[in-house]
Amino acid sequence: MIPGGLTEAKPATPEIQEIANERVFLVECQLKEELHLGKKGRRGRPSHREVKPQLEEKANETYEEFEAVEYKTQVVAGINYYIKVRVGGNSYIHMKVFKGLPQQNSTLTLTAYQTDKSKDDEITGF
Repeated sequence: MIPGGLTEAKPATPEIQEIANERVFLVECQLKEELHLGKKGRRGRPSHREVKPQLEEKANETYEEFEAVEYKTQVVAGINYYIKVRVGGNSYIHMKVFKGLPQQNSTLTLTAYQTDKSKDDEITGF
């Protein structure tokens, strides 16, 4: 594996399905929450929600399924997981989930996603 490059695609494992289902938050949502000041000038805490409802809200869709089928990884200052998820019938999405290094905050973060994908669409860096 080349540092910074994507691995070859592999079938999703139970661990990858768990990452897809994990309680993560969108970077965009986190930034909005951090800018919002709560009572007495304290910062609001980012809202952590499961990824599926976040994607449904952002994409204005309701997904019948949410099954990770394939993934690639990218080693950066942590690991980016690029996951192909079947969301019903012949519909797929690609999502990018970042996991920090063990000595850092290792919260999983959904950093990007792509909709309108098919089974044959290759997972690429985005």
